[in-house]
Amino acid sequence: MKHVDIYTDGACRGNPGVGGWGAILVYNGIEKELSGGERETTNNRMELTAVIVALSRLKEPCEVTLCSDSKYVIDALQLGWAEGWKKRGWVKADKKPALNPDLWDKLLTLVAKHKLSYVWVKGHEGHPYNERCDALATAYADSLK
Repeated sequence: MKHVDIYTDGACRGNPGVGGWGAILVYNGIEKELSGGERETTNNRMELTAVIVALSRLKEPCEVTLCSDSKYVIDALQLGWAEGWKKRGWVKADKKPALNPDLWDKLLTLVAKHKLSYVWVKGHEGHPYNERCDALATAYADSLK
């Protein structure tokens, strides 16, 4: 199974507001940068979209190390929260509705195709790939203003 490192970040100018996402896939020393955005969105939707688009680019099942500064994304996947929300009809353990069920459903389908490990990094602390993803995300958001 091929191993791919995926780095992602989302950004939003206002929350909700104009948003962007950035992702970098690294396979065998080759880097692929991706970015996009929406005019009216939230930061968490951009964080999720970055991961969804990056995983969607994989053409076969892979071992993936997902690196993100989003505790929302990393914890919900690594700790199984998102799977629990789905099993309960997109209701969280506290009985409140889970946000972004459309994106979580897409993401869980993609995650099931691969073998993932998760790495949370503190944002804006000098991690080179995280900083590049942030630059991709913010540049795209700014281009939509």
